[in-house]
Amino acid sequence: QVQLVESGGGLVQAGDSPRLSCAVSGRTVRFPRMGWFRQAPGKDRELVAAIRWGGATTDYTDSVKGRFTISGDNAKNTVYLQMNSLKPKDTAVYYCAAATSLWSRYDYWGQGTQVTVSS
Repeated sequence: QVQLVESGGGLVQAGDSPRLSCAVSGRTVRFPRMGWFRQAPGKDRELVAAIRWGGATTDYTDSVKGRFTISGDNAKNTVYLQMNSLKPKDTAVYYCAAATSLWSRYDYWGQGTQVTVSS
């Protein structure tokens, strides 16, 4: 059974640079596409960053470009989201997601990790 488990969230100060981790288990073949989403209170869930392993391409929503970096460690079967220069508006529950193809919807989701940024 595939499982995605996020970690690394918590209460941080504005300007901090925490890193979120998403450990993948239950699958020996790497997912072709993985992403980090977030959902703030009263708002829709949004895609923050995505990575496509075939070409190692990445995409970011405009509000985090230049501040967040998505990466992966194949040996550890883990995807990371390095978040720099955090702002209070980055406060949200962050979710890791995996897709079984490059163009399909995301098929697997983690349980989410809360990131709260205090000013």
